[in-house]
Amino acid sequence: MARTPIFLMGLLLSCFFIAIAEAEHIRYKDPKQPLNTRIKDLLSRMTLEEKIGQMVQIDRSVASSEVMKKYFIGSILSGGGSVPAQRASPEAWINMVNDFQKGSLSTRLGIPMIYGIDAVHGHNNVYKATIFPHNIGLGATRDPVLVKRIGAATALEARATGIPYVFAPCIAVTKINCTSD
Repeated sequence: MARTPIFLMGLLLSCFFIAIAEAEHIRYKDPKQPLNTRIKDLLSRMTLEEKIGQMVQIDRSVASSEVMKKYFIGSILSGGGSVPAQRASPEAWINMVNDFQKGSLSTRLGIPMIYGIDAVHGHNNVYKATIFPHNIGLGATRDPVLVKRIGAATALEARATGIPYVFAPCIAVTKINCTSD
């Protein structure tokens, strides 16, 4: 009688170890793998629809957890004036971004989305955020240390709302065409 449970336990353990040995190693999720190996592995697993979705950036106003999951959207932008609600708190922003991210992470491959915001003069879409002069005004100061400090303050405010990517400040060089008659 005692032999049967031991035999069954041995059989179950054997099946378990065989299943583990045969399980496919998912390289793109393995941080110990070289970056190019991870990229090649991920791309080889992606469908055409997933690749197209990853190259798309949509506005926050048309985004939802369901849209992120259904269309494999790679990026969302909060452009000028694109807010989750009037006078939205930083917590409301965090909850919104996290909801979009949940949709992205619930896809077959679990690729996180990138959320970016136009913060052209501070994290200006957020209620009560610090507002700085626009880029042309910052450039007119000719003070790179001041501009760097403003960029750092904007980055801190953006991260406090769960947003990891900011589309500003930027260097905007203009070309003046002078013609003489």
